[in-house]
Amino acid sequence: MKKTALVTGGAGFLGSHLCDALLRQGKSVLCLDDLSTGRMENIAHLAPESSFEFIRRDVTEPLGLGQFDIAEIYSLACPASPVHYQHNPVKTIRTNFIGTAQVLELATKINAKVLLASTSEVYGNPLCHPQREEYWGNVNPIGIRGCYDEGKRAAECLMMDYHRQKGLDIRIVRIFNTYGPRMAKNDGRVVSNFIVQALAGEDITIYGTGEQTRSFCFVSDLIAGILIAMESEQIGCLPVNIGNSAEERVLDLASTILRLTQSQAKIVFKPLPADDPQRRRPDISRAQTVLGWEPRIKLEQGLRETIKYFEEICLLRSDTT
Repeated sequence: MKKTALVTGGAGFLGSHLCDALLRQGKSVLCLDDLSTGRMENIAHLAPESSFEFIRRDVTEPLGLGQFDIAEIYSLACPASPVHYQHNPVKTIRTNFIGTAQVLELATKINAKVLLASTSEVYGNPLCHPQREEYWGNVNPIGIRGCYDEGKRAAECLMMDYHRQKGLDIRIVRIFNTYGPRMAKNDGRVVSNFIVQALAGEDITIYGTGEQTRSFCFVSDLIAGILIAMESEQIGCLPVNIGNSAEERVLDLASTILRLTQSQAKIVFKPLPADDPQRRRPDISRAQTVLGWEPRIKLEQGLRETIKYFEEICLLRSDTT
């Protein structure tokens, strides 16, 4: 019999790619999403698959799902870009805490393995660089990013407590900046912002000086890391950074996207939002040594694929207007 995998947030950017990968592994996939930020077009191609089923449901509500033989749960439900998670911060922190609790209660009842998609935001605006999993972070709990940062920290706490108290088999992956096809056009993330602006010939907006850094991981590499972490017996409950350790200045990213899109757009600078991290780069030693994982896709290669996706989206929308 096929294993059934439950993916909460399965219609989102990462969740939809994860559903694809699980189906390729020969598993049945149950995709749960309330479509607050997830999109049906991300999973429309999966509708004909007999091993795929979509359920529209808020993860903070009782999940039920007793009719399904679920062996593993991937907990991805939560808006992940500042534009979306700050739009309704109460819902964001409820999704992180109550939603994770709902997932863990279900997993306890059916003895399923659980993987939490946590985030590099648990490190806040880090005072150590690069960020290792042992670092406890520098987070502002009352800042505008706290609903997401502290929400994910609380979700990690819940995961560990269910593991220690109830013996639940868990995995925690801390996801760093990820990009690729199916990013939302309006999600406010730096890669999608720059590409959309460049293709439209609009000014590319950099918040701050552009000297701040990020580390960009292509979505296929990220999904591979998630799958390996779920299957690994060696990693156990230890959190693991999944991301690209190559550090890029935001200003350099903008210049690269301008070159690849052959755009004549100009770069403009605006004030940096509150609590925005200055440096972000994962130490992926644990992923390399314990999981045998590291990213393979170079930035320019991944950007070309992402630009192609946004070009096709823009073309499709212009054809229908």
